[in-house]
Amino acid sequence: MDSNNLTTEIRNKVDIVDIIGERIPLVAKGKNFFGVCPFHDDTNPSMSVSREKQIYRCFSCGASGNVFTFLMNYEHKEFKEVLKDLGERVGINVTGIHINNVNTKYDHLYEAYLIASKYFQNNLASVAGKEAREYLNNRGLNENTIKEFGIGLSLTSKKDLTDLLLAKKFDLKDLNQIGLSVDDRDIYTDRIMFPLHDTYGKIVGFSGRIYKNIDQSKYINTKETVIFKKGHCLYNYHRAIDKVRVNKSLIIMEGFMDVIRAYTIGVENTVALMGTALTTEQMKLIKRLSKNVILCLDGDEPGKNAALKIGELLLAENLEAKVVLLPNDDDPDSYILKNGKDKFLNLIDSAIPYSDYKISSLKENVNFNSEEDLANYVNQVILETTKIDDSIRVEIILKKLAKDYNIGYNTLEKRFRELKEEKKPTTKIKKEKKVRVRKNKYILAMEQVIFYMLNYDWVIDLVEHEKIIFPSNETRILTNEIIYFYKKNRFINIADFYTYLQDKPDLLASLNDVVSGDHKETVTREELFAYFKVIKDYSVSQEIKRLEKMMKNESDYLEQAKIVEQIRKLKLGDK
Repeated sequence: MDSNNLTTEIRNKVDIVDIIGERIPLVAKGKNFFGVCPFHDDTNPSMSVSREKQIYRCFSCGASGNVFTFLMNYEHKEFKEVLKDLGERVGINVTGIHINNVNTKYDHLYEAYLIASKYFQNNLASVAGKEAREYLNNRGLNENTIKEFGIGLSLTSKKDLTDLLLAKKFDLKDLNQIGLSVDDRDIYTDRIMFPLHDTYGKIVGFSGRIYKNIDQSKYINTKETVIFKKGHCLYNYHRAIDKVRVNKSLIIMEGFMDVIRAYTIGVENTVALMGTALTTEQMKLIKRLSKNVILCLDGDEPGKNAALKIGELLLAENLEAKVVLLPNDDDPDSYILKNGKDKFLNLIDSAIPYSDYKISSLKENVNFNSEEDLANYVNQVILETTKIDDSIRVEIILKKLAKDYNIGYNTLEKRFRELKEEKKPTTKIKKEKKVRVRKNKYILAMEQVIFYMLNYDWVIDLVEHEKIIFPSNETRILTNEIIYFYKKNRFINIADFYTYLQDKPDLLASLNDVVSGDHKETVTREELFAYFKVIKDYSVSQEIKRLEKMMKNESDYLEQAKIVEQIRKLKLGDK
């Protein structure tokens, strides 16, 4: 079976409503299902999913596509991976099927990092890597873990990697720009190398750690480049996706060694921050993975402060946040090494709600013998309590305050209601509104015709019979592809056409523009001919503009006269 028939068969065996509904809540309204779009910050159900057409579209941000494009964008996977996952779901083996890759202008940069990673891994496995292997083994990392995380070694030599990449025809300027070389030398030397991946699983950077007692920075990390944006990545994201779905929770840690250590004891639903701050882009990635987040950061003072800052952001995004309390300034890596798997799992299971963690942290540096300090503390606790939706927990907290500090419960409840009504602003991450471009009647007519070509084969036949020529290059190419698809397969539907265009990103963008527009379900011949007239009128007006421009640049009077006659005939409607 060829790849086109295979993808069609797989798509026909899965229901887009089921697939999307497993990831975001959907509510049936009429023929379609609606949910909150995961591709932009929103709280309103602006995404429509059609079981009949097997496509989705967001009326707010314009995202649209079929089951494959949804999973590619939602789970940050390539088409091959999504096809394999869905194939396994419906019992179809896709091994050995050739699927065209989508080429980008950065492919050679990703390739350079892939070669570098293999080079570092080979170094670690060689005789020269003996000391580094012993260091990793002493840290409790066995061969399987080292292989899983692609850990490698940069050698003492200053030019080996650079020379290797230059020999493979990579440009030295590119190697310098993406952080593999500086001038004509290697950036990383004599360090254990941890590859950093983007959300699609492509290697985009490295973190190099010293393993000998030398006076150098503990870590050297790849600088930000065109393919590596630190604030757009979470360490181990591409591995954690499936594990988070199974565990129904995401554990956030600070360092990649914490994540690797947790992996060695079977805790795989983990990601690490690229620094202690949480960016808007990282928050979007977290929201796509799970609404249940466990913060397992370092137990030192910076880790505690980070838990408070990140917890506030998670709370503002309506995520269920919990905090793991690590003792004695431990991090997850050191705690697991000292205490083992069972005690760490107990810590995860006993994670406390973020609100409880925040209230507990408010006690620090409070002089409870001072009436002013005590009053400020009680007010802060009540303010945090207003963020809790569980009325039983609220009552428990207020009663505990009343008992511990000999304050009347009614007084505390009154203050709670006052603060609740004030609706204090939160630290919610600012949402960006999509600016919609107004379309003129000509573009709208073209999009209407293309939409109906995608839904009805008789419209395709009519477009060909009437010899409709679309004025813009993009629409001409798109309609030609529609016609080719229809003639080759003897059917047309939007869902399969999306798959057909999966290796043509420019045409996919044009298709999204069409699908995201406002369209009726059906169309009459009379309506179509009205659209045809608008398109023809537009073509004529564009041709007249072209001729008028030509005439301005023409000095020969006879040629000018010929152009004037052409313009006259166009205006009169003569052929």
